[in-house]
Amino acid sequence: MTGPGNAGTFALREHTADVAVEATAPTLGGVFAAVADGMAAAMCDEVPATGDRHAVTVTAESPEALLFDYLDELIYERDVRSVLPVDNAAAVTEATDGWRIDASYRGVALAEVAARDLKAVTYSEMDLSEGPDGWTAYVVFDV
Repeated sequence: MTGPGNAGTFALREHTADVAVEATAPTLGGVFAAVADGMAAAMCDEVPATGDRHAVTVTAESPEALLFDYLDELIYERDVRSVLPVDNAAAVTEATDGWRIDASYRGVALAEVAARDLKAVTYSEMDLSEGPDGWTAYVVFDV
């Protein structure tokens, strides 16, 4: 599946008692946004076209830690704002003190969707790698 806010794709994968998202994109920011779109798809099948855009900025010491912290921040945004973060867009840059993501999402009110619970992002089996065609990520979520 392709997420509307980026050039990446994602697929939900079977995983014992959890759900995994595998994503690809030509850029690191694109693969982060595609994983976030996959996370939203794991929580909800049908998403209305409502909701406002919200900005998110996260920093971390490595790309893998940044991916974990970014997805964790989106779960926090879901819980605090009571919105489902969809149509994710992201730009990742390397800074002198680590890595930074400047991202945005459209927040659909949870009251407007039939969302399944997704508790947390995990480091279990997490993979983030660059290949000749771009970036690939594999992330497992605790349900």
